[in-house]
Amino acid sequence: MKITLLASEGAPYAKSGGLGDVMEALPAALARIPGNQVNLILPYYKKIKENDRYPTELVAQFQVGLGWRRQYAGLMKLQGRTDGVTVYFIDNAYYFGARPGALYGDIDDGERFAFFSKACLDAMAIIGEIPDVIQCNDWQTALVPTFLAAQYRPMFPNTKVMFTIHNIEYQGWCNADFFDDVLELPWEYRTTLDMNGAVNLMKGAIETADLVTTVSKTYAKELMYPYYAHGLDSVIANAAWKLTGITNGIDVGTFNPETDPALPAHFNANSFISGKAACKAALQREVGLPEKPEVPLLVMVTRLAGHKGLDLLCYIARRLLWEQEVQLLILGTGEAQYENFFQGLQAEFPDKVAAKITFDLGLAARIYAGGDIYLMPSKSEPCGLSQMNAMRYGTVPVVHATGGLQDTVPPADDKGQQGLGFTFQSYNGDDFLGALVRCLTLYRNNPNGFHDLQHRGMCQDFSWDKPASAYMALFQQMLAQ
Repeated sequence: MKITLLASEGAPYAKSGGLGDVMEALPAALARIPGNQVNLILPYYKKIKENDRYPTELVAQFQVGLGWRRQYAGLMKLQGRTDGVTVYFIDNAYYFGARPGALYGDIDDGERFAFFSKACLDAMAIIGEIPDVIQCNDWQTALVPTFLAAQYRPMFPNTKVMFTIHNIEYQGWCNADFFDDVLELPWEYRTTLDMNGAVNLMKGAIETADLVTTVSKTYAKELMYPYYAHGLDSVIANAAWKLTGITNGIDVGTFNPETDPALPAHFNANSFISGKAACKAALQREVGLPEKPEVPLLVMVTRLAGHKGLDLLCYIARRLLWEQEVQLLILGTGEAQYENFFQGLQAEFPDKVAAKITFDLGLAARIYAGGDIYLMPSKSEPCGLSQMNAMRYGTVPVVHATGGLQDTVPPADDKGQQGLGFTFQSYNGDDFLGALVRCLTLYRNNPNGFHDLQHRGMCQDFSWDKPASAYMALFQQMLAQ
């Protein structure tokens, strides 16, 4: 099967969040399936163009029409990738190649990614790489199914399109005149993209794609409700017949406690008790906490943003630290109110709290390995990767039962039997604290039960092989229609 994936980011070339991780792992997993030919197309950002580790060759040059504009596009092919994935980059200095800093956030982001979406279709047609399936991701490539249906169907007569929602909060809103000024689509597609008097790119993709997926089964159900859908609940409900969820995997080669070079000691599911003890002691020394092996170390590696449940943690933090003999370690950057809160908490409880307001992948790995309990009280979580990373390293998660957290962390009982972690249903601080206290009680009163819980988490298959097989089943379903 010929499969082309389109995205605005993909590790290791360019990454700002979970989408970048998915576009690193999913294409490789699909390429491992016999008979697949897999292409990945990304923007040729300045940081990629200037990186000597990513040599490319120019394979095509063409013009892309966006309303009255005619913009240059170059198709660059990455050299040296050996896992069966062919990587292409869309080159345009104005939109991508001359802008430093963040991948998103420019005032013309709508125009930038309309160009990228159209350039991807033009590029495939020009080089004759007509895929059986196009898989596109989030609002930045949401115009692909609309462009294909409205203008490119003669060049892609049998190609099917899957649109994957990684986070519905970001939908690609543009002014109403964007339809004529930039997109120049046939008039009948105005209602496809129109929402509340503006243009909504994700709405258009949901309506025109052959299948719509999201990154966990529970999140697919949650999107039917206004609380989660950010205004698109009625659009999702009308497309419910073609919506499904596939839970992401993690890169088990990178996140591997047996081989991770960032760890001071290595371990597996059979040697984790001594291995984690060594990692915990080293981590406590590294972050300036007292080296106390018997005190449970609660950890969190996160973007410091409200939807990550940090308001709940702030609400319970002092009560937790007054009433429980615990240590708390936070790693991340983000909103100033949370950075300031955790730095203040560290000053107030210097022997119990360490707040590392930074981005450090090596420290993140050591936190996964050295922590005892991982906190993830997210208000919403389409899939979530941190809880799987934590379990991979033998750290027990305490999570809000939403989205992918509900799918990947079935609740354990008070003896640590069954399940993989501790959960709470309603989004409030007292319920979060209750789940955490249940976990702490198991840790203190039943070490064997806690070790059983850790062992089960480490034995789970969180690889991309199962999700890749699920994607293949849906691709085959689309092609059979």
